[in-house]
Amino acid sequence: MIHGRTVLVTGAGGSIGSELCHQVAAVKPSSLLLLGHGENPIFELDLVLKDRFPALPVVPIIADIRDRIRMRDVFARHRPGVVFHAAAHKHVPLMEDHPVEAVTNNVLGTLQVVELSVEHEVLHLALVSTDKAVRATSVMGATKRVAEQIVQHAARRHRRHFVSVRFGNVIGTRGSVVPNFQRQIEAGGPVTVTHPGMRRYFMTCPEAAGLVLQAAAMGQGGEIFVLDMGQPVSILQLAETMIRQAGKEPGRDIAIEITGIRPGEKLYEEPYFSTEEAEPTEMPGILRARSTRLPQRFVTRLRALLRAALRSAPEAELRRCLAELVPDYATPG
Repeated sequence: MIHGRTVLVTGAGGSIGSELCHQVAAVKPSSLLLLGHGENPIFELDLVLKDRFPALPVVPIIADIRDRIRMRDVFARHRPGVVFHAAAHKHVPLMEDHPVEAVTNNVLGTLQVVELSVEHEVLHLALVSTDKAVRATSVMGATKRVAEQIVQHAARRHRRHFVSVRFGNVIGTRGSVVPNFQRQIEAGGPVTVTHPGMRRYFMTCPEAAGLVLQAAAMGQGGEIFVLDMGQPVSILQLAETMIRQAGKEPGRDIAIEITGIRPGEKLYEEPYFSTEEAEPTEMPGILRARSTRLPQRFVTRLRALLRAALRSAPEAELRRCLAELVPDYATPG
């Protein structure tokens, strides 16, 4: 799928995006396009990849996936054959406060990447999604579910090998729980846990990126791939374990403080809907979830959501538009 082809990675400066770039580079594409909105992560990744893979043409690109004209120029100039779409806003509480940004980046940005991929005859596209898209209780999760629908719609309509890949929390990514706990422990505490019953699925960054590559290669179009991540981990037990690994005793040397669930959070995540038939694939540990039908009048409702976001509509209107596309979305109140 990758060898000898031009590969575009959006969100290349992020934790998943940069790991994807390293794994893609090892398979010897004809060129690797590093697309991101923040210049420093792209600059640093470009230097690392050129040192590690000196024979590989690496092209750093600073662009916003919401900028249609700029993105069309990128596709027309470089003609990627494979696209890994990792660009997204991901922080749940932050996106609860900035729903317009969540919709324009995660939905509009995805729509434009997918439409331009169709227009420029991209062979394979993989969307990096999240288990927070399943029975979403947050704006971020709902927008990622709509992004999955966009990929599914394009795959079926245009018969392309476009797929989505869902996974849980990735250990060590920026803003995630493990480095946050580590920072709090190093500062002497307290370690903050939102709820004693909070549980999450975890995987490593290389595992997550490898899943995306394998799913893109296996996908026939419209599927959602999920890694079998075993049993969810108690966040409270994770905090206690990390404190003990630092040579301290929880509650005595380092306090644990229960702070309360943040906006948009829920106690546990689910990797797929009950209506999705999860089946094994030829790759051990990777499941294929046959997605449910798209909501009625999908395109019309999608346009209504984007129009509302682009005119910075009131938050309640944005949430209503999201709920029409994502019936499982549990809006506040």
